[in-house]
Amino acid sequence: MFFTDKMASVVENIGQVGIDMGRAFHDTLSFAGRIVMRMFDIRTYNSATRVVLLNQIYFTAVQTLPLFLVGSILFGSLLIGVVFKIIMDLGLANYLGKVLVGLLVIELAPLITALLIALRSGSAINAEIAVMKVNREMRTLEAFNINVIDYLFIPRIVNGIVSVALLSSLFSIVVVVSGLLFANIFFGMSAAVYAGTLLDSANSGDLILSIVKAATFGFFITMIPIRSGFAATDELTSVPITVLRGMVKVFIAILIIEVLSLLIRMI
Repeated sequence: MFFTDKMASVVENIGQVGIDMGRAFHDTLSFAGRIVMRMFDIRTYNSATRVVLLNQIYFTAVQTLPLFLVGSILFGSLLIGVVFKIIMDLGLANYLGKVLVGLLVIELAPLITALLIALRSGSAINAEIAVMKVNREMRTLEAFNINVIDYLFIPRIVNGIVSVALLSSLFSIVVVVSGLLFANIFFGMSAAVYAGTLLDSANSGDLILSIVKAATFGFFITMIPIRSGFAATDELTSVPITVLRGMVKVFIAILIIEVLSLLIRMI
């Protein structure tokens, strides 16, 4: 009897978790749909929204550029060194271009950029929106007939899309340049041969997928923190809770997008 009740309780808990996850997924997609509709409405981008958008791009992309560039050089060189060592040990020099373009440029560049931006800007946006909700600043904006989605949400999400796409491209350039150095050291490959190898391995469809993937990362790593912060209660203690929940959802979304992109490439 006890065992039966225990099993029933476990099944009930699993079912409740599944229902909660399904509801959260539905709410997130519904919110994303509202955001996308506003993003493609030209009336959204008034002068105030454009100013906020420029400030957000400066905060996310420009201010982080020196640190991101240094990190890209260090991390990109490390990845290139490991990849070249494996290629040389396994005798896979003929697959150099495919590995560099397919693994580092198409897959890892958007993923690493999204993780770095999520850690810096995603958590900051989550906390910012949550604090504004606690301080009832959004009610004040609505009292002055200011659309919260247009003024607060859209600039941050568009900034995420633009910043991740641009910084991901920068990371790819750093990886390619680092690859030239290692190709010369390990294989004695000239710049012309190296460039030809990359061009032969590059596929326009894969490059487009990489840009779309980076933009998708940028959308969700800013939209989810906004959604999470907006769900905060009027109590100050709810701020760290919403930030924690939001960042967990962000990393889950990053993993889902990465898996989906891999499946699309395999089709």
